[in-house]
Amino acid sequence: MGSDLGRRLTAEFIGTFWLVFGGVGSAVFAATFPQLGIGFAGVALAFGLTVLTMAYAVGHISGGHFNPAVTLGLWAAGRCANHHVIPYIIIQLAGGIIAAGAIYVIASGRPDWVIQSFASNGYGPHSPGGYSMAACFLAEAILTFIFLVVIIGTTSKGAATGFAGIPIGFALTLIHLISIPITNTSVNPARSTAPALFAGGEYIGQLWLFWAAPILGALIAGFFARSLFAPSSIADTVVVEERRVS
Repeated sequence: MGSDLGRRLTAEFIGTFWLVFGGVGSAVFAATFPQLGIGFAGVALAFGLTVLTMAYAVGHISGGHFNPAVTLGLWAAGRCANHHVIPYIIIQLAGGIIAAGAIYVIASGRPDWVIQSFASNGYGPHSPGGYSMAACFLAEAILTFIFLVVIIGTTSKGAATGFAGIPIGFALTLIHLISIPITNTSVNPARSTAPALFAGGEYIGQLWLFWAAPILGALIAGFFARSLFAPSSIADTVVVEERRVS
């Protein structure tokens, strides 16, 4: 069990590191780069590609959660073992924070670089579009709910075997296309926590929303999925294939 859990946690660390480094890194390094900037659409695609690539690289080991809200949503759906929940969330946070630290060190190598928001999430004056706290909470809860429905649905019995990573990656891309102007897109507490720790100030003060709303949406989706999709034994591996665990 110890060795199996160690492999799972290593996979979750690598996957979450890549999600934050690739997604947040694209926003910090490339989104507004003069003449060559990739813009909002490019950042949205970058986040989707991080999940898509890691789903196939390590999803068969850990399930490819890379997100505390996903872990809790899958637990609510009966798709994540109780004893994996806390370790997964801790290692996801570690992977995200170390990725943000690496981005900070690299970005600091440019003489005129200013940290600003560091691609953090926010509401009110810290929302890219100035959206209210209530609007941001609702958006994050709804989008995380849909994200979990896609994850659970595409990995349930009867779904096309081996292809789940593709719709999951595209779903995350679409989520970002919708909500970058609203919250800068979280749907992932680890993704939100990591850059906020470096941006500091109000971005840390607003973190509660980017834990509460995604987790609420994920839990609702997980319990809803129990009746919508075919029941299955508890399984942590959900992205590329299901592996049964006792």
